[in-house]
Amino acid sequence: MTVKKIWPASAAMNVDSTAALADNEASGKAGGCLGLGVRHFQAFLIFAGLSVAYSLRVNLSVAIVAMTDKDTNPDFDAYDWNEQTKSLLLSSFFWGYVVTQVPGGALARKFGGKTTLLCGILFCSIFAILTPIFAQIGDWKLVCALRVAQGLSQGMVFPSTHTLLSQWAPIEDRGNFGTYCYSGSQFGTVVMMASSGVIASSALGWPSIFYLSGGVGVVWAIVWFFWGASTPAQCKMISPEEKKFIEQSIGVGHSDEQHAPVRTPWVKFFTTPAFLVLILTHSTHNWGFWTLLTEIPTYMKNVFHMDIKSNAVLSALPYLAMFLMCFVFSSISSVLNRNQCIPLPVSRKLFNSIGHWVPMVTLIALGYVSSDDSTLAIVLLTVTVGINASTYLGFQVNHIDLSPNFAGVLMGITNCAANIMSIIAPLIVGFIVTDEHDPDQWRIIFFIASGFYLIGNLLFVIFGSTEVQPWNDPQPLPSKEKRNSTQLESQH
Repeated sequence: MTVKKIWPASAAMNVDSTAALADNEASGKAGGCLGLGVRHFQAFLIFAGLSVAYSLRVNLSVAIVAMTDKDTNPDFDAYDWNEQTKSLLLSSFFWGYVVTQVPGGALARKFGGKTTLLCGILFCSIFAILTPIFAQIGDWKLVCALRVAQGLSQGMVFPSTHTLLSQWAPIEDRGNFGTYCYSGSQFGTVVMMASSGVIASSALGWPSIFYLSGGVGVVWAIVWFFWGASTPAQCKMISPEEKKFIEQSIGVGHSDEQHAPVRTPWVKFFTTPAFLVLILTHSTHNWGFWTLLTEIPTYMKNVFHMDIKSNAVLSALPYLAMFLMCFVFSSISSVLNRNQCIPLPVSRKLFNSIGHWVPMVTLIALGYVSSDDSTLAIVLLTVTVGINASTYLGFQVNHIDLSPNFAGVLMGITNCAANIMSIIAPLIVGFIVTDEHDPDQWRIIFFIASGFYLIGNLLFVIFGSTEVQPWNDPQPLPSKEKRNSTQLESQH
């Protein structure tokens, strides 16, 4: 029997700066720690996993057009699903997705981010492969059940990713690592949207959209099983120098002090102002972002007479812009960090302000564009979505700032609340917009979304924090328990 030791993240703050610099220089020479290392390979695998996850998430959105239109490819079955059925199918994913957010974070903390990310994407991939078969056997009802199951499995993906980032990303590169990994979301969406029309109309037909995306997911799961790792300590490929570099940065060290098993401090989560603000910021972000992604195609079709859903390039353009802007903002952040221009709290709030308040302005401007100027509308739409990438360096990684030990759990909580907002937002649109051809009604929607962007970021700027919270660190065992524990360990 051994006593498990969990080391406080705040220990990183106590490392002597001169010694740390010397260690970093030595590590850079010996293990490439200041250049590319195993941690970057792990980030690439997570990027690929999120690309697969989002391709699996949106594959039905793009395939359902061909599935209900016999003219797309007469060689394959088409289903007579009305608009209500299609809306039900498209929303069913989120019914399951919301449910497993919080449990996913807890499971990732207990079993490791590698295991939960593997299970989430592997099961979702298998369900995708089964979709054409289930559609043939049980029509839309079985497809709906599969989508719920896919949502349940993918609910673990973001909490698992945050858990992995908290273990692999050095503090100074945390924002960049998060950006690289989460940019996979946009990459997977772009690839799926750009290729689905071609695949559906080819000899492979619309079933191959599910077979290919699911098959790639299974391949990724095999690669991740052999080369992924929950922590540097569990990775067989990493050099001792790089492992030491990461662990010193995030605060994993050695201590003679024994700690009690860490229980999840649920009450303290919800009595911490910085975390409550993070929940609100994430929720307001999702309101604005998902209003854009779900309602803008309808707005463009009815006000500007542009069916961007049927145009693969226009459909993918906003996501492509966001994917590219991820690297632009990441490069800017790297320069600022390298030159120590601004402290971490200012950096988080600066990038979050860019990601929320610039779209706030462009959304309002979009509401006043003349129906004759569709080009300007497309430009504003692309800018609005693309600039959202800046939030990956803002609130999106703030969970890890507040508590590296509970980052996955915190992400599960905020993402659960945020996705409830994603479900409510389209319902509010349907309530306000009674005439889809009326730009004045749409203008109200844009003002509401902009208001959420304004309030959410304002709260984050005022009350947001990057300080590691006291409840992140395990408490030392009382002296009596410590003696008993030591005696028990020596007996075994």
